[in-house]
Amino acid sequence: MAKFVIAGRADCPYYAKTELVADYLQKNLPDFRIHKITQRPEVWEADLIYDFTWNIIQQDWLKDVCEKNKWSHKNSPIIWRELLDRGGKGLLLGGYNEFLEHAQLYYDVTSSMTTELMMVIAQENLGAHIEKEQEEEALKTCINPLQVWITSASAPACYNLIPILTSGEVFGMHTEISITLFDNKQAEEHLKSLVVETQDLASPVLRSVSICTKVEEAFRQAHVIVVLDDSTDKEVFTLEDCLRSRVPLCRLYGYLIEKNAHESVRVIVGGRTFVNLKTVLLMRYAPRIAHNIIAVALGVEGEAKAILARKLKTAPSYIKDVIIWGNISGNNYVDLRKTRVYRYESAIWGPLHYSRPVLNLIFDSEWVKREFVAILKNLTTTGRQFGGILAAHSIATTLKYWYHGSPPGEIVSLGILSEGQFGIPKGIVFSMPVKFENGTWVVLTDLKDVEISEQIMTRMTGDLIQVIKIWTTVAKWGVVAS
Repeated sequence: MAKFVIAGRADCPYYAKTELVADYLQKNLPDFRIHKITQRPEVWEADLIYDFTWNIIQQDWLKDVCEKNKWSHKNSPIIWRELLDRGGKGLLLGGYNEFLEHAQLYYDVTSSMTTELMMVIAQENLGAHIEKEQEEEALKTCINPLQVWITSASAPACYNLIPILTSGEVFGMHTEISITLFDNKQAEEHLKSLVVETQDLASPVLRSVSICTKVEEAFRQAHVIVVLDDSTDKEVFTLEDCLRSRVPLCRLYGYLIEKNAHESVRVIVGGRTFVNLKTVLLMRYAPRIAHNIIAVALGVEGEAKAILARKLKTAPSYIKDVIIWGNISGNNYVDLRKTRVYRYESAIWGPLHYSRPVLNLIFDSEWVKREFVAILKNLTTTGRQFGGILAAHSIATTLKYWYHGSPPGEIVSLGILSEGQFGIPKGIVFSMPVKFENGTWVVLTDLKDVEISEQIMTRMTGDLIQVIKIWTTVAKWGVVAS
């Protein structure tokens, strides 16, 4: 019996054509069998892994398969024959061309599929693959609850976050969750009280709630990790002080996440200060899941919308598409060029979907340039007004978008690793405009008229690049000043 394995990118047109020929052969030949493997493009092509000195290493599904079997193949699809009657490893046939030649030579079968049809089927394959993944994930949650871990669980934000997570609004009413509150031993009594209050909610989606104070047990099989501000005896306001206090903790968290968490874990970083820094440190110390670590920027968005709403005498929820660029809790740029207000009472009125540019309604341009900027700068650099309610709501909303998609047409700000979009230096965590869909996010690089001036870009990236330099020095020598 001939058994062929056909693997490829879910959106690859050549995989689609190969699959069609293979299906025909399996249907018409009693001893011909196929096994199909599809992978999302980002999994097939490469996940970004970082080495000790910040160099990007390309590590992908195809490379792993080839390394295990000592094959050499670079493109989608890859086809090999499993020697069922002989044992041992499979025999590499090659790619698209080699398979079609094999089918024509041995079975006198060819394909007349047009390029246009190949492209259509490739997109259908990608949609079917994503749908299958989502169904499998939903089935798992019916059997095993979603494991949600919250670090620094004695922080006020955790108290406000738990009722939202257990309401069913974030992960859905059909997804049961188990919450683990992680903190140090000194916070154990507070955590026990929090457990009792959480159980009193009698939430239909809450399977269990527990505490963890043993470091070595942290993040066991975690599907979601919420990183809150760590407890410190005193506030720190300089990069050097922050590195001294945060590097050991992020190194520990990164190690434990890589060791204990589920392979598909999603890590979301919130807090009042040094959010970008904590995010990039976690990426460096947990390189295997770096692509699934994000920083919450919706808190700054919310503050900006509230200030604008007070100025315009409207509701903050009516204001959309505020873009937060840069350092979420530091030097950032609140961009109002795409911001619009809906249901605004004025001489011009329209249906619910009608909106107007905010900058066209605020006639005091000096207020936008000076007072608006000054208020936000004070809030974001100190974090003093970024309380538990706003932090919890921002984290929960970002998680909801991550799992179920953001509202169609809306711009969402998110802190992610820069790959050079918008001229942002690569390798730094930077807040930028995105949309969430299909369980991930897409950077909105097609937005028009959002170019950032060199002066603003330098101001925003200066401290972020400095952090990288300082961390690289610390990592190189393997010490952190105490």
